[in-house]
Amino acid sequence: MKSIFNHENLDGKNILLRLDLNVPINKGKITDETRINKILPILNFLIKKKTKIIVISHIGRPKGKIQKHLSLKPICEKLENKLKKKINLITENIFNLKRKDLFINDNEELIFLENIRFYEEEEKNDEKFSKHLASFADLFVNDAFSCSHRAHASVSKITKFLPSYAGLQLDAEVKALKKLTTEIEKPITCIIGGSKISTKIGVIKNLIPKFDNIIIVGGMANNILEHKGYFIGKSLKENNCEKIIKEIFSLSKKFSCSIFFPEDVVVSKDLNGNPVIKELNEIASDDLILDIGPKTIMKILGIIEKSKTILWNGPAGYFENPKFSNGSLKIAKKITEKNELNSIYSVAGGGETIALLNKANAFNSFNFISTAGGAFLEYLEGKVLPGIKSLN
Repeated sequence: MKSIFNHENLDGKNILLRLDLNVPINKGKITDETRINKILPILNFLIKKKTKIIVISHIGRPKGKIQKHLSLKPICEKLENKLKKKINLITENIFNLKRKDLFINDNEELIFLENIRFYEEEEKNDEKFSKHLASFADLFVNDAFSCSHRAHASVSKITKFLPSYAGLQLDAEVKALKKLTTEIEKPITCIIGGSKISTKIGVIKNLIPKFDNIIIVGGMANNILEHKGYFIGKSLKENNCEKIIKEIFSLSKKFSCSIFFPEDVVVSKDLNGNPVIKELNEIASDDLILDIGPKTIMKILGIIEKSKTILWNGPAGYFENPKFSNGSLKIAKKITEKNELNSIYSVAGGGETIALLNKANAFNSFNFISTAGGAFLEYLEGKVLPGIKSLN
């Protein structure tokens, strides 16, 4: 991939910039600005280079129909405040636009095209649509890694018609993920959680041959405990996972990757009840497993201490209730301490993990935080991402 950072002369060029600004909006107000803050570096970089920026992005899944509540207007307003610059949101039908219509005044630097998913051609990866979009600009920049697992017009097909580059964020994301998959410093550990083991099996299977340790926590761990013959009460679990679990342990043995799961747990009778530490053989029929216990925490902290590289995807428990956030917060604190000593390379990803790190004020204490979701997991599974392939 060519990075836009290395382009020698951008002065005066029209840049078609694909971003992912699919942020949560409630009643017209943005409730999480993480993705907005992450795209500020590429915008500031291109502004400094005196380019004309045409932003393409989306919100939600309007399925090719105009839906006012999915307009990019609140995002433009938020960015105007952050950048201290006027942003023109073009709501006119893209098919009626020509390059000369975009920057009316010489002092205009930044415009947004309205939600690109208002056009059904976007998700169809339509070639004519891509070619028309390309006619607006001199260069294309993809800084939306989180959309790059989609074969969409403004992500993949567009590269046929313009010189194409990776943006600063996309470039950083790929470099971070390479440190987990191909340029690894060992020992390397993965802490993986979530409610469904079936959604993460592709990641686990791809990482086992490369990783030294896989630590399974959260709802996923309940399935492991049940598989090992422990009673899990009324805890969250996924059905029909025996085959998957057997495959995980079989692969781990083949590649000498250690699989860790809870040795003790924190339970309660309901999500708002009081926490009780229990051994695995003490779990009652009306117990909910909601966090990892102190012995498990100490074991995980010991593994982190010996690790040079760590990937974290999924909290250790029901962290939304502070009573059951202890395991997750202790993990975050330990990785933060190692980072401060420059003795670990740490990457975290996934919506719940990001929410946890924000809650723990540890967001900036990791080497890299991915907001990519599906693209993050698919890359870790070893899948080819259309948006990345088209830039190569």
